[in-house]
Amino acid sequence: MKNIFLTLLAALLSGMSFAQTSASITSKFDFIPGEKIIFYDDFTSENIGDFPVSWNTTASGEVVAVKDHPGNWFMMVGEGGVVVDGGLDLPDNFTVDFDVIGYPVEDGNPYFEFGFCMFSAENPKDLNEGGAVPGLNGGIKMSFGNLATYSAYNAEGYTLHGEKEDAVMEAGKKYRLSFWVQKTRLRVYLDQTKIFDLPKVFEPGLKINMVRFELWDSGNPLIANFRVAAGLPDMRSKLITEGKLVSYGIYFDINKDVVKPESYGTLKGIAEVLKENPTVRINIVGHTDSDGADAANLDLSKRRGASVKNELVKNFGIDASRLESDGLGETKPVAPNDTPSNKALNRRVEFIKL
Repeated sequence: MKNIFLTLLAALLSGMSFAQTSASITSKFDFIPGEKIIFYDDFTSENIGDFPVSWNTTASGEVVAVKDHPGNWFMMVGEGGVVVDGGLDLPDNFTVDFDVIGYPVEDGNPYFEFGFCMFSAENPKDLNEGGAVPGLNGGIKMSFGNLATYSAYNAEGYTLHGEKEDAVMEAGKKYRLSFWVQKTRLRVYLDQTKIFDLPKVFEPGLKINMVRFELWDSGNPLIANFRVAAGLPDMRSKLITEGKLVSYGIYFDINKDVVKPESYGTLKGIAEVLKENPTVRINIVGHTDSDGADAANLDLSKRRGASVKNELVKNFGIDASRLESDGLGETKPVAPNDTPSNKALNRRVEFIKL
């Protein structure tokens, strides 16, 4: 029965047309993703209908295609938990961000709900450690959908609770969730809006090594472009002193050259460096992975470089005469094009001081 339900739901999703967020950058979004990619999965290496190999679950799910949203999506189904298999080796400072679409269990229900947890587990292979409070050493449970909530806890019990009623996610719409951890502090963003800023939510020294989606009977989340990265890039030092800044914080849809709104924080940081150093000129160079034809990748990378230049001029007031743009396609990889994480390393924008 479950396999029949998954097949029917996947077929329905492939024919649905979901509302899309605007590609224009209009908000003050200060999230900047980490510089070093720890884990990345866009599910493009998986076959439609399969459960992704880098994940594990006590529920169910499969990779699906969604009309009007490029690439593959991981649809989670049932009740239970979904985790990155084996856990993650996370430092004190890291970011997590991903696209999500919610689908309600009941037809006609405009809302859905799912949970997302970050915690310290004694045994990352034990998907049930702690039961309803994942991890024996502490962490945070959050929920998204009808509203956004959080409950933080340590080894002795709950420590903080909160909610934001106007952080509503409607079923069928695509959103971006972003999480920024800096030691004890956690900032959470829904699209370009910061919904939580918790300066002392984690116990000092807590080693977070697990992220977990919680599924109830209130909806099925679909995720894509799931990215975990470490370290905040020192833009000023990289660009002005070293002469080259490699950025993974500028986002595009697959095979598209339109800069996505979640790139705002990174672009704002680069613009501030340029404004503080008014004589500096830069070349903006796009790079791709090796998927697709060489000529198409070269053209795409050039268009992406030009799009970033245009955003800096149009939305951040940088003089166009200070900026050049180019693209090198797949010709300068920094990692083998053999895994989703390595391909993500090769999809980058470089800012080179002239």
